Amino acid sequence: MSSPAFDLGRPFAGRAFVNLSAPALVERAVARGDGVLTNTGAISCRTGKRTGRSPGDKFVVRDEHTANVVHWGKVNQPFEPAAFAALVAKVKAYLADAAELYTFDGYAGADPAYRISLRVVTETAWHCLFARTMFLRPTPAQLVGFEPEWTILHAPNFLCDPAANGTKSEAFIGVDFTNRTVLIAGTQYAGEVKKSIFTIMNYLLPRRGVFPMHCSANVGTAGDVALFFGLSGTGKTTLSADPDRRLIGDDEHGWGENGVFNVEGGCYAKTIKLTEAGEPQIYRAIKFGCVLENVPVDPATREPDYDSQIYTENTRAAYPVEFIPGCDLSGQGGHPTNVFFLTCDAYGVLPPISRLTTEQAKQMFLCGYTAKVAGTEAGVTEPTATFSTCFGSPFLPLPPKTYANLLAKRMTEHACPVWLVNTGWSGGGPGVGSRMKLSITRGLLKAALSGDLAKGTFVNDPVFGLAVPQSCPGVPGDVLNPRNTWADKAAYDATAKKLAGMFEETYRQYV
Repeated sequence: MSSPAFDLGRPFAGRAFVNLSAPALVERAVARGDGVLTNTGAISCRTGKRTGRSPGDKFVVRDEHTANVVHWGKVNQPFEPAAFAALVAKVKAYLADAAELYTFDGYAGADPAYRISLRVVTETAWHCLFARTMFLRPTPAQLVGFEPEWTILHAPNFLCDPAANGTKSEAFIGVDFTNRTVLIAGTQYAGEVKKSIFTIMNYLLPRRGVFPMHCSANVGTAGDVALFFGLSGTGKTTLSADPDRRLIGDDEHGWGENGVFNVEGGCYAKTIKLTEAGEPQIYRAIKFGCVLENVPVDPATREPDYDSQIYTENTRAAYPVEFIPGCDLSGQGGHPTNVFFLTCDAYGVLPPISRLTTEQAKQMFLCGYTAKVAGTEAGVTEPTATFSTCFGSPFLPLPPKTYANLLAKRMTEHACPVWLVNTGWSGGGPGVGSRMKLSITRGLLKAALSGDLAKGTFVNDPVFGLAVPQSCPGVPGDVLNPRNTWADKAAYDATAKKLAGMFEETYRQYV
């Protein structure tokens, strides 16, 4: 096409490519030298020095519409409208001089009642392929007369000037809710594109009574939907990838009047230490049409090295959800019958599974707990608690209680139980206890999903007040009560009390 499908404010002299197919985008990316084909058919690209999100460079335009609505602070930093408009103008001028420009038109939200239309404008073919992979792709008929509600202006090679542009660094991620514009500049990390739209949905959906969720979702043969919340490393992707259930989505969903729906059209999986035996569905999804990020590739064999951390531990694969066998192509399901909060408790004091009351679920949701293992970072000599509000604080523009109240409302309306699942340690922390066996976790989930676990007898944990099952078919009874798994009972009591105190301190800010 001779002109870009976006108003740059002045004539564009380069080559514009609008809604190219995946093969055409792969061809352009390879031709530009922005990526290499691997022996799996996937294209592998590098993101430069920024190999993850840049939360310190993320801003929200504060104007008359957002001033009293957005939860301002470290996560939602304010940016003045005039400064944002000036930066947008500079980026448009920069893109007008680009040799090539790519646009993708698509949707976010599988439920048409809550869907938004969007347009991604970028200077790179591989980022356009990423957007095409992650968002919902319109049919040819839907593209006729397509008018986007939101525009994502993406200039990864434009470096901001803090002194002139009012930014904190050369990178900038900004959302203007009034003018429905996202500006991403100075970072090639593709995840910023995906998460900017999730931020928008977290702003729009609650105002329509829909609960936006940072979770995976699957559905059983009987139509029973399960949600899996959890921070990185808790098993969210692993446990939702169940051969006996269909995957709805792996990361972002909404829960509205019609049930659950996927926000996206693709998956964005971590690939570090990936093996076919451990994660067969993800491993086999890395084929033509998939985008690998920061995965080293052997220059001779073109084989990806999933064990290497030479660029980053945060290596990724982006692929359409239909690359997962047996996925639910509608991206929709009914109202959940079970919700699971996954936590990797490196202190080894939480039960492998426990049932939460509505009030406990709100508290746990607001805390968003998991723990880092000693030795994973320099200077970390013992387990370190990590709390991320609603299991996704970097993407929440509204006050946290907005989302917690929606969770409680949906739980009450649909009598949906919430389970806290410890995928971390048992019998003590690392070096003393052992990691919870995946077979045990899967056995507990199977019993919860079938309804058998809820029919059993529960006792209250004296430290955390959680309802712990006394038995579960196929699961050794001695692992259900965490205190029983510790040889040193006094050490358990002290460690459990310590973690309970952390919960109380974290939750206090929301009371």
